[in-house]
Amino acid sequence: MQMSPYLLLGFLFAGLLNVVISKERVSRYLGKKGIWSSIKAAILGVPLPLCSCGVIPTGIAFYKHGASKGATTSFLISTPQTGVDSILMTYSMMNWPWAIIRPIVAFITGIVGGSVTDFSTSNDVHVMPKANITETHDNQPVLTRIIRYAFLIFLSDISRQLLLGIFLAVLITVFVPTTFFTVYMNNPMVNMLIILVASIPLYVCATGSVPIAAALLVAGVTPGAVLVFLMAGPATNVATITVLWKSLGKKTTILYLASIIGGALFFGVLIDYSLNPSWYTIAGISAGHIHGSEGSWIAILSSILLIALLIFVELRKLIPKKHKIKEMNKVYNVEGMTCNHCKSSVEKNLTALDSIDQVTADPQQNIVIVEGDADQSVIEKVINELGFKFKGERS
Repeated sequence: MQMSPYLLLGFLFAGLLNVVISKERVSRYLGKKGIWSSIKAAILGVPLPLCSCGVIPTGIAFYKHGASKGATTSFLISTPQTGVDSILMTYSMMNWPWAIIRPIVAFITGIVGGSVTDFSTSNDVHVMPKANITETHDNQPVLTRIIRYAFLIFLSDISRQLLLGIFLAVLITVFVPTTFFTVYMNNPMVNMLIILVASIPLYVCATGSVPIAAALLVAGVTPGAVLVFLMAGPATNVATITVLWKSLGKKTTILYLASIIGGALFFGVLIDYSLNPSWYTIAGISAGHIHGSEGSWIAILSSILLIALLIFVELRKLIPKKHKIKEMNKVYNVEGMTCNHCKSSVEKNLTALDSIDQVTADPQQNIVIVEGDADQSVIEKVINELGFKFKGERS
Protein backbone atom coordinates (compact mmCIF):
# COMPACT_ATOMS: atom_id res chain seq x y z
CA MET A 1 0.00 0.00 0.00
CA GLN A 2 2.95 2.31 0.63
CA MET A 3 4.29 2.13 -2.91
CA SER A 4 1.35 1.22 -5.15
CA PRO A 5 -0.11 4.73 -5.81
CA TYR A 6 3.30 6.13 -6.75
CA LEU A 7 4.26 3.03 -8.70
CA LEU A 8 1.11 3.15 -10.83
CA LEU A 9 1.69 6.85 -11.47
CA GLY A 10 5.30 6.10 -12.39
CA PHE A 11 4.18 3.42 -14.86
CA LEU A 12 1.83 5.94 -16.45
CA PHE A 13 4.67 8.45 -16.88
CA ALA A 14 6.80 5.65 -18.33
CA GLY A 15 4.14 4.99 -20.96
CA LEU A 16 3.95 8.69 -21.77
CA LEU A 17 7.73 8.95 -22.16
CA ASN A 18 7.78 5.88 -24.38
CA VAL A 19 5.36 7.55 -26.80
CA VAL A 20 6.83 11.08 -26.67
CA ILE A 21 10.54 10.17 -26.74
CA SER A 22 11.08 7.54 -29.42
CA LYS A 23 14.35 5.62 -29.70
CA GLU A 24 14.71 6.93 -33.24
CA ARG A 25 14.70 10.50 -31.92
CA VAL A 26 17.18 9.60 -29.20
CA SER A 27 19.66 8.11 -31.66
CA ARG A 28 19.72 11.31 -33.76
CA TYR A 29 21.14 13.32 -30.85
CA LEU A 30 23.90 10.93 -29.82
CA GLY A 31 26.07 10.79 -32.92
CA LYS A 32 28.85 13.29 -32.23
CA LYS A 33 31.88 12.65 -30.10
CA GLY A 34 32.27 14.99 -27.13
CA ILE A 35 30.84 16.00 -23.78
CA TRP A 36 27.63 17.47 -25.23
CA SER A 37 26.60 14.11 -26.67
CA SER A 38 27.24 12.53 -23.25
CA ILE A 39 25.18 15.26 -21.57
CA LYS A 40 22.28 14.77 -23.99
CA ALA A 41 22.49 10.99 -23.58
CA ALA A 42 22.33 11.34 -19.78
CA ILE A 43 19.42 13.82 -19.97
CA LEU A 44 17.47 11.39 -22.14
CA GLY A 45 18.54 8.33 -20.18
CA VAL A 46 17.70 9.41 -16.62
CA PRO A 47 13.88 9.48 -16.98
CA LEU A 48 13.59 6.51 -19.36
CA PRO A 49 12.16 3.40 -17.68
CA LEU A 50 14.71 0.89 -18.95
CA CYS A 51 16.36 -1.71 -16.70
CA SER A 52 19.92 -2.96 -17.15
CA CYS A 53 18.52 -5.78 -19.30
CA GLY A 54 16.38 -3.64 -21.60
CA VAL A 55 18.99 -0.92 -21.94
CA ILE A 56 21.56 -3.30 -23.49
CA PRO A 57 19.90 -3.85 -26.90
CA THR A 58 18.69 -0.24 -26.91
CA GLY A 59 22.15 1.17 -26.24
CA ILE A 60 23.84 -1.16 -28.72
CA ALA A 61 21.24 -0.24 -31.34
CA PHE A 62 22.05 3.45 -30.80
CA TYR A 63 25.76 2.70 -31.18
CA LYS A 64 25.23 0.75 -34.39
CA HIS A 65 23.12 3.59 -35.78
CA GLY A 66 25.82 6.21 -35.35
CA ALA A 67 25.98 7.12 -31.66
CA SER A 68 29.50 7.66 -30.31
CA LYS A 69 30.98 5.28 -27.76
CA GLY A 70 30.95 8.09 -25.20
CA ALA A 71 27.26 8.87 -25.70
CA THR A 72 26.42 5.16 -25.68
CA THR A 73 28.35 4.64 -22.43
CA SER A 74 26.65 7.68 -20.87
CA PHE A 75 23.26 6.28 -21.84
CA LEU A 76 24.12 2.79 -20.54
CA ILE A 77 25.28 4.21 -17.18
CA SER A 78 22.55 6.77 -16.51
CA THR A 79 19.46 4.93 -17.79
CA PRO A 80 19.22 1.78 -15.63
CA GLN A 81 20.04 3.60 -12.37
CA THR A 82 16.72 5.42 -12.28
CA GLY A 83 13.52 6.31 -14.13
CA VAL A 84 10.28 8.16 -13.50
CA ASP A 85 8.72 5.09 -11.91
CA SER A 86 11.64 4.39 -9.56
CA ILE A 87 11.92 8.07 -8.59
CA LEU A 88 8.29 8.13 -7.44
CA MET A 89 8.68 4.79 -5.71
CA THR A 90 11.82 6.04 -3.95
CA TYR A 91 9.83 8.98 -2.63
CA SER A 92 7.00 6.73 -1.47
CA MET A 93 9.16 4.19 0.42
CA MET A 94 12.09 6.38 1.47
CA ASN A 95 11.96 10.20 1.24
CA TRP A 96 12.49 13.20 -1.03
CA PRO A 97 16.28 13.52 -0.50
CA TRP A 98 16.70 9.97 -1.82
CA ALA A 99 14.32 10.63 -4.71
CA ILE A 100 16.32 13.75 -5.64
CA ILE A 101 19.84 12.40 -5.29
CA ARG A 102 19.29 9.26 -7.39
CA PRO A 103 18.70 11.04 -10.74
CA ILE A 104 21.44 13.58 -9.93
CA VAL A 105 23.98 10.82 -9.35
CA ALA A 106 22.85 8.94 -12.46
CA PHE A 107 23.17 12.13 -14.53
CA ILE A 108 26.65 13.03 -13.29
CA THR A 109 28.10 9.50 -13.51
CA GLY A 110 26.69 9.13 -17.03
CA ILE A 111 28.39 12.32 -18.20
CA VAL A 112 31.71 11.45 -16.53
CA GLY A 113 31.69 7.89 -17.90
CA GLY A 114 30.79 9.06 -21.40
CA SER A 115 33.40 11.82 -21.44
CA VAL A 116 36.17 9.51 -20.20
CA THR A 117 35.20 6.91 -22.81
CA ASP A 118 35.27 9.47 -25.63
CA PHE A 119 38.66 10.72 -24.47
CA SER A 120 40.12 7.22 -24.19
CA THR A 121 38.73 5.42 -27.24
CA SER A 122 38.40 5.99 -30.96
CA ASN A 123 34.94 6.57 -32.41
CA ASP A 124 34.70 3.51 -34.68
CA VAL A 125 30.97 3.59 -35.42
CA HIS A 126 29.41 0.60 -37.15
CA VAL A 127 26.16 1.58 -38.87
CA MET A 128 23.66 -1.13 -39.71
CA PRO A 129 21.86 -0.24 -42.97
CA LYS A 130 18.21 0.69 -43.04
CA ALA A 131 17.61 -0.29 -39.44
CA ASN A 132 14.52 1.08 -37.81
CA ILE A 133 14.40 1.25 -34.03
CA THR A 134 11.12 3.04 -33.49
CA GLU A 135 8.49 1.45 -31.29
CA THR A 136 5.80 -0.81 -32.66
CA HIS A 137 2.04 -0.19 -32.68
CA ASP A 138 2.45 3.42 -33.92
CA ASN A 139 -0.89 3.10 -35.74
CA GLN A 140 -2.78 2.77 -32.45
CA PRO A 141 -4.34 5.77 -30.65
CA VAL A 142 -1.87 7.60 -28.40
CA LEU A 143 -3.76 6.80 -25.19
CA THR A 144 -3.89 3.11 -26.11
CA ARG A 145 -0.14 3.06 -26.73
CA ILE A 146 0.55 4.78 -23.40
CA ILE A 147 -1.68 2.41 -21.41
CA ARG A 148 -0.43 -0.67 -23.27
CA TYR A 149 3.23 0.13 -22.66
CA ALA A 150 2.76 1.28 -19.05
CA PHE A 151 0.61 -1.51 -17.66
CA LEU A 152 1.35 -4.42 -19.99
CA ILE A 153 4.77 -4.24 -21.67
CA PHE A 154 6.76 -2.34 -19.04
CA LEU A 155 5.07 -3.96 -16.02
CA SER A 156 5.60 -7.38 -17.60
CA ASP A 157 9.33 -6.65 -17.94
CA ILE A 158 9.90 -5.77 -14.27
CA SER A 159 7.12 -7.66 -12.44
CA ARG A 160 9.28 -10.53 -11.17
CA GLN A 161 12.16 -8.27 -10.18
CA LEU A 162 9.70 -6.03 -8.33
CA LEU A 163 8.20 -8.97 -6.44
CA LEU A 164 11.67 -10.34 -5.69
CA GLY A 165 12.74 -6.94 -4.35
CA ILE A 166 9.76 -6.79 -1.99
CA PHE A 167 10.37 -10.36 -0.84
CA LEU A 168 14.07 -9.68 -0.13
CA ALA A 169 13.10 -6.52 1.74
CA VAL A 170 10.79 -8.58 3.95
CA LEU A 171 13.56 -11.11 4.66
CA ILE A 172 16.04 -8.36 5.57
CA THR A 173 13.53 -6.55 7.78
CA VAL A 174 12.40 -9.68 9.63
CA PHE A 175 15.63 -11.67 10.00
CA VAL A 176 18.47 -9.12 10.09
CA PRO A 177 18.71 -7.44 13.51
CA THR A 178 18.73 -3.64 13.40
CA THR A 179 22.02 -3.67 15.32
CA PHE A 180 23.87 -6.07 13.00
CA PHE A 181 25.51 -3.48 10.74
CA THR A 182 25.99 -0.90 13.47
CA VAL A 183 27.69 -3.38 15.84
CA TYR A 184 29.62 -5.72 13.53
CA MET A 185 30.26 -3.55 10.48
CA ASN A 186 30.12 0.00 11.76
CA ASN A 187 32.79 1.32 9.39
CA PRO A 188 31.05 3.15 6.49
CA MET A 189 33.79 2.23 3.99
CA VAL A 190 33.51 -1.45 4.91
CA ASN A 191 29.74 -1.21 4.38
CA MET A 192 30.25 0.37 0.95
CA LEU A 193 32.83 -2.15 -0.26
CA ILE A 194 30.77 -5.16 0.85
CA ILE A 195 27.61 -3.79 -0.78
CA LEU A 196 29.59 -2.91 -3.95
CA VAL A 197 31.05 -6.42 -4.32
CA ALA A 198 27.57 -7.92 -3.87
CA SER A 199 25.85 -5.43 -6.20
CA ILE A 200 28.03 -5.57 -9.33
CA PRO A 201 27.02 -9.10 -10.48
CA LEU A 202 23.47 -8.79 -9.08
CA TYR A 203 20.53 -8.31 -11.46
CA VAL A 204 17.94 -5.96 -9.97
CA CYS A 205 15.97 -3.19 -11.65
CA ALA A 206 15.85 0.40 -10.40
CA THR A 207 12.30 -0.07 -9.11
CA GLY A 208 12.94 -3.46 -7.51
CA SER A 209 15.99 -2.07 -5.73
CA VAL A 210 13.95 0.46 -3.71
CA PRO A 211 12.33 -1.89 -1.15
CA ILE A 212 15.69 -3.64 -0.67
CA ALA A 213 17.41 -0.28 -0.10
CA ALA A 214 14.76 0.79 2.40
CA ALA A 215 15.18 -2.49 4.29
CA LEU A 216 18.96 -2.07 4.35
CA LEU A 217 18.58 1.42 5.81
CA VAL A 218 16.27 0.14 8.54
CA ALA A 219 18.75 -2.69 9.24
CA GLY A 220 21.48 -0.14 9.98
CA VAL A 221 23.44 0.02 6.72
CA THR A 222 24.93 3.48 6.21
CA PRO A 223 23.21 5.79 3.69
CA GLY A 224 26.40 5.88 1.59
CA ALA A 225 26.44 2.09 1.27
CA VAL A 226 22.74 2.09 0.35
CA LEU A 227 23.45 4.62 -2.40
CA VAL A 228 26.20 2.30 -3.68
CA PHE A 229 23.59 -0.47 -3.93
CA LEU A 230 21.07 1.80 -5.68
CA MET A 231 23.72 2.68 -8.26
CA ALA A 232 25.65 -0.52 -8.84
CA GLY A 233 22.73 -2.95 -8.45
CA PRO A 234 20.58 -1.65 -11.33
CA ALA A 235 23.49 -0.44 -13.51
CA THR A 236 25.55 -3.64 -13.62
CA ASN A 237 25.16 -7.37 -13.80
CA VAL A 238 27.05 -10.27 -15.33
CA ALA A 239 24.94 -10.26 -18.52
CA THR A 240 25.50 -6.54 -19.10
CA ILE A 241 29.26 -6.83 -18.64
CA THR A 242 29.49 -9.82 -20.99
CA VAL A 243 27.49 -8.17 -23.77
CA LEU A 244 29.35 -4.86 -23.54
CA TRP A 245 32.69 -6.66 -23.60
CA LYS A 246 31.67 -8.29 -26.87
CA SER A 247 29.87 -5.35 -28.51
CA LEU A 248 31.83 -2.24 -27.43
CA GLY A 249 35.19 -3.79 -26.58
CA LYS A 250 37.27 -4.51 -23.51
CA LYS A 251 38.48 -0.96 -22.95
CA THR A 252 35.01 0.61 -23.09
CA THR A 253 33.61 -2.06 -20.73
CA ILE A 254 36.39 -1.44 -18.20
CA LEU A 255 35.77 2.33 -18.38
CA TYR A 256 32.03 1.68 -17.96
CA LEU A 257 32.61 -0.36 -14.79
CA ALA A 258 35.23 2.07 -13.47
CA SER A 259 32.81 4.99 -13.88
CA ILE A 260 30.06 3.22 -11.96
CA ILE A 261 32.35 1.93 -9.19
CA GLY A 262 34.17 5.26 -8.83
CA GLY A 263 30.93 7.26 -8.89
CA ALA A 264 29.26 4.94 -6.37
CA LEU A 265 32.13 5.19 -3.89
CA PHE A 266 32.52 8.97 -4.39
CA PHE A 267 28.86 9.78 -3.77
CA GLY A 268 28.66 7.19 -0.99
CA VAL A 269 31.50 8.91 0.86
CA LEU A 270 29.90 12.30 0.13
CA ILE A 271 26.63 11.26 1.80
CA ASP A 272 28.25 9.57 4.81
CA TYR A 273 30.87 12.19 5.55
CA SER A 274 29.75 15.53 4.07
CA LEU A 275 25.95 15.75 3.92
CA ASN A 276 23.48 15.77 6.80
CA PRO A 277 22.91 12.04 7.58
CA SER A 278 19.42 12.75 8.95
CA TRP A 279 18.30 13.57 5.40
CA TYR A 280 18.92 10.00 4.32
CA THR A 281 17.65 7.99 7.27
CA ILE A 282 14.14 6.56 7.63
CA ALA A 283 12.39 5.36 10.77
CA GLY A 284 11.09 2.13 9.26
CA ILE A 285 9.45 0.66 6.21
CA SER A 286 6.08 0.35 7.91
CA ALA A 287 6.43 3.08 10.50
CA GLY A 288 3.88 5.35 8.89
CA HIS A 289 6.38 7.72 7.23
CA ILE A 290 4.60 7.44 3.91
CA HIS A 291 3.18 10.94 3.98
CA GLY A 292 -0.23 9.95 5.32
CA SER A 293 -1.21 7.77 2.36
CA GLU A 294 -0.99 4.37 4.09
CA GLY A 295 -4.43 2.89 4.69
CA SER A 296 -6.24 5.53 2.63
CA TRP A 297 -8.80 4.49 0.04
CA ILE A 298 -6.39 5.59 -2.71
CA ALA A 299 -3.68 3.29 -1.35
CA ILE A 300 -6.12 0.38 -0.96
CA LEU A 301 -7.58 0.71 -4.47
CA SER A 302 -4.10 1.20 -5.96
CA SER A 303 -2.89 -1.95 -4.18
CA ILE A 304 -5.81 -3.98 -5.51
CA LEU A 305 -5.23 -2.67 -9.04
CA LEU A 306 -1.48 -3.34 -8.87
CA ILE A 307 -2.00 -6.89 -7.61
CA ALA A 308 -4.55 -7.55 -10.37
CA LEU A 309 -2.15 -6.22 -13.02
CA LEU A 310 0.72 -8.31 -11.65
CA ILE A 311 -1.42 -11.46 -11.72
CA PHE A 312 -2.52 -10.67 -15.28
CA VAL A 313 0.99 -10.14 -16.69
CA GLU A 314 2.33 -13.22 -14.90
CA LEU A 315 -0.49 -15.39 -16.26
CA ARG A 316 0.33 -14.13 -19.76
CA LYS A 317 3.92 -15.29 -19.26
CA LEU A 318 2.87 -18.73 -18.02
CA ILE A 319 0.48 -19.37 -20.90
CA PRO A 320 2.62 -19.98 -24.01
CA LYS A 321 1.63 -18.09 -27.12
CA LYS A 322 0.51 -20.04 -30.15
CA HIS A 323 2.35 -18.72 -33.17
CA LYS A 324 1.06 -19.28 -36.67
CA ILE A 325 4.11 -20.77 -38.35
CA LYS A 326 3.72 -20.91 -42.11
CA GLU A 327 5.43 -23.59 -44.15
CA MET A 328 7.97 -21.14 -45.57
CA ASN A 329 8.88 -19.70 -42.14
CA LYS A 330 12.04 -20.61 -40.29
CA VAL A 331 12.24 -20.88 -36.50
CA TYR A 332 15.55 -20.15 -34.78
CA ASN A 333 16.58 -20.75 -31.18
CA VAL A 334 17.86 -17.55 -29.58
CA GLU A 335 18.95 -17.26 -25.95
CA GLY A 336 19.30 -14.09 -23.88
CA MET A 337 16.00 -12.37 -24.72
CA THR A 338 14.43 -11.53 -21.35
CA CYS A 339 12.02 -8.64 -21.92
CA ASN A 340 9.90 -6.79 -24.47
CA HIS A 341 12.76 -4.42 -25.28
CA CYS A 342 14.84 -7.44 -26.31
CA LYS A 343 11.94 -8.66 -28.43
CA SER A 344 11.52 -5.27 -30.12
CA SER A 345 15.25 -4.96 -30.79
CA VAL A 346 15.47 -8.36 -32.50
CA GLU A 347 12.33 -7.81 -34.57
CA LYS A 348 13.29 -4.33 -35.76
CA ASN A 349 16.88 -5.12 -36.67
CA LEU A 350 15.99 -8.31 -38.55
CA THR A 351 13.01 -6.74 -40.32
CA ALA A 352 15.36 -4.03 -41.61
CA LEU A 353 17.11 -6.64 -43.80
CA ASP A 354 15.91 -6.50 -47.40
CA SER A 355 15.31 -10.23 -47.67
CA ILE A 356 13.12 -10.53 -44.57
CA ASP A 357 9.38 -9.78 -44.67
CA GLN A 358 8.30 -10.42 -41.08
CA VAL A 359 9.86 -11.38 -37.75
CA THR A 360 8.30 -12.57 -34.50
CA ALA A 361 10.51 -12.91 -31.43
CA ASP A 362 9.26 -14.76 -28.35
CA PRO A 363 11.44 -14.26 -25.22
CA GLN A 364 9.37 -16.76 -23.22
CA GLN A 365 10.08 -19.63 -25.62
CA ASN A 366 13.50 -18.35 -26.75
CA ILE A 367 12.57 -18.49 -30.42
CA VAL A 368 12.61 -16.13 -33.40
CA ILE A 369 10.26 -16.83 -36.32
CA VAL A 370 11.48 -15.42 -39.63
CA GLU A 371 9.51 -15.07 -42.86
CA GLY A 372 11.84 -14.38 -45.76
CA ASP A 373 14.88 -15.58 -47.69
CA ALA A 374 17.72 -14.12 -45.62
CA ASP A 375 20.79 -16.30 -45.25
CA GLN A 376 21.11 -17.91 -41.82
CA SER A 377 24.62 -16.51 -41.38
CA VAL A 378 23.29 -12.96 -41.81
CA ILE A 379 20.55 -13.56 -39.23
CA GLU A 380 23.09 -15.09 -36.85
CA LYS A 381 25.41 -12.08 -37.22
CA VAL A 382 22.65 -9.54 -36.47
CA ILE A 383 21.38 -11.46 -33.43
CA ASN A 384 24.85 -12.00 -31.97
CA GLU A 385 25.80 -8.35 -32.52
CA LEU A 386 22.74 -7.33 -30.48
CA GLY A 387 24.14 -9.31 -27.55
CA PHE A 388 21.95 -12.41 -27.81
CA LYS A 389 23.03 -16.01 -28.49
CA PHE A 390 22.03 -17.54 -31.81
CA LYS A 391 21.62 -21.31 -31.31
CA GLY A 392 20.67 -22.39 -34.84
CA GLU A 393 17.47 -23.43 -36.57
CA ARG A 394 14.92 -25.36 -34.55
CA SER A 395 14.37 -28.83 -35.93
